[in-house]
Amino acid sequence: MTVLSERPLAVHGIRTLELEITGKCQLSCSHCLSESGPQATHGEMTPTDWRNVITDAAALGIPRVQLIGGEPTVHPQWRDFTGHALGLGLDVEVYSNLFHVARSWWETFQRTGVTLATSYYSDDPDEHDRITGKRGSYLRTRVNIEEALRRRVPVRVGIVAVLPGQRVDEARTELEAMGVRRINTDRARAIGRAMLPGQSPALDEMCGGCTRGRAAVLPNGDLVGCVLSRDFPAGNVREHRLHELLVGRAWAELSASIPLRRSGGNPCNPDCNPSKDGSDCAPAEQEACDPAFE
Repeated sequence: MTVLSERPLAVHGIRTLELEITGKCQLSCSHCLSESGPQATHGEMTPTDWRNVITDAAALGIPRVQLIGGEPTVHPQWRDFTGHALGLGLDVEVYSNLFHVARSWWETFQRTGVTLATSYYSDDPDEHDRITGKRGSYLRTRVNIEEALRRRVPVRVGIVAVLPGQRVDEARTELEAMGVRRINTDRARAIGRAMLPGQSPALDEMCGGCTRGRAAVLPNGDLVGCVLSRDFPAGNVREHRLHELLVGRAWAELSASIPLRRSGGNPCNPDCNPSKDGSDCAPAEQEACDPAFE
């Protein structure tokens, strides 16, 4: 894979390329769309593959990449990918569960062009931990959100409604009191672990902005409209150049098949907003276990 020699025309207005660099995660969230967890792997994409995709994204004029997973910081090269993207003039968002943050990582998070995103489920530690499947995850995530704010690292948070009666409103209030200003809420999507027995992936569960302003590359190299549409690939970056895939027939057909946002609804840009969800603000197409709302 080589760097494109000329900057092409805008590729379908894609503003963010989500890079799901690993399936591994310390948590095992009950609704995780990528079904990530401690036993998952980094997938088939090599570090060179990821660097090549980042290089091509810059050449295509895509202004931002998002490192997601799984938990992106468990990939041994995540800081290398961040530095590579920044060196090419791209912005980088790291979508982390913030369960573990090594002291040395703050230097990377504080670099110009880097932002953080995470998920938060409740102001009740037991409820939060029940959703993530990891005791102590509430406290660790909260402490690291507070540290990011103290260090003036831009942070945004998504709250995903997973359980009946979940303390979503209270979680928002708590985050606001901490100083978080970018907060969105969403429901759990019927994808991955959130699917009911016998249920199959369906396009009406997709984010209304998938392929429209965003694209994603999965750990096996599949190109999809966003991580929600992971079951509907439009080719593989290990086999074809990113540019070839984005102007190809499979990508166009995928985009045409995903329901548009509801007419007249509040698009809550740049968040995705599924057509059947009305005018609510969706945040977290991605949860803490997988990640990445724009």
